Amino acid sequence: MRFGIIGTNWITDRLIKAAKAHPEFSIGAVYSRTTEKGKEFADQYGVEHVYTDMVEMFQSGTIDAVYIASPNSFHVEQSVLAMEHGIHVLCEKPAVTSAAEMDRVIEASQKYKVTYMEAMKSTVTPSFLNMRKNLDKIGQLRRFVFHYNQYSSRYDKYKEGIIENAFKPELGNGAKMDLGVYCIAPIVHLVGEPDSVLRNSYLLSTGAEGQGSMILNYNGVEAVIMYSKISDSYMPSEIQGENGIIEIDRISDPKHIVIKYRDGSTEDLSVPHEFDTMYYEVEEFIKCVNNNQLESAINTHEISRKVAKLLE
Repeated sequence: MRFGIIGTNWITDRLIKAAKAHPEFSIGAVYSRTTEKGKEFADQYGVEHVYTDMVEMFQSGTIDAVYIASPNSFHVEQSVLAMEHGIHVLCEKPAVTSAAEMDRVIEASQKYKVTYMEAMKSTVTPSFLNMRKNLDKIGQLRRFVFHYNQYSSRYDKYKEGIIENAFKPELGNGAKMDLGVYCIAPIVHLVGEPDSVLRNSYLLSTGAEGQGSMILNYNGVEAVIMYSKISDSYMPSEIQGENGIIEIDRISDPKHIVIKYRDGSTEDLSVPHEFDTMYYEVEEFIKCVNNNQLESAINTHEISRKVAKLLE
């Protein structure tokens, strides 16, 4: 499957390196706003076709699908434009910045009969899927405590008066969009949409969130979410139940997951990851396209919509 690439950055580099392990993955073209930057990126991977006109790339016949890793605020327009030209879309998280934008994406996927999937890597990994199957082992659920706190090197630049994209809210960026989404999405996958939400946030002078927290209220269950781009944390995340807890090493990249029962015994739910985490999202997406599925049965359109509502 020939992919077009939109967004020439470190996350794209990581995805390509992971996806190259898939026998059906190849790069057909690269889009960039400048030929020079696009060619520089394309040369790294031996890609012949470089475009500075997105429509031209979609109409070129050189790609079957596109991976979109541009700033978050551009996702909806680029995704819809691709689908209008019959191009399948794998869009980096967060897929959109609002539920209304997700409605546009879903409508385009259904109208043009093309696959659309949000590239939420963690929820398609073997360890997460195994945990989901074994969630009932800790009995009645009571609390989720998920966090992703990672000090950004761009925050140092911010304190020097240099504002980079990571702290520009007009691009749909900020701690909740960039990191908090990794906490919100798995909770929605596991227990759905909450009954109510409490929020707290610390805004930087640009209007972007530097850090924040949320409490999602369910019937007898709460989910506590913490995220930050201005401080670190190395604690694991956990799910608390009446029979024990599930401890997750890193909610954005879950590999080591253990049940710790109240009687002191433990059970390892980890499944060895044969590939880089990002490989599994590519594998799921290619499978959906090959099976003529408009959406993944795991990273569904509706889950992406519910996550978008919570990000607003």
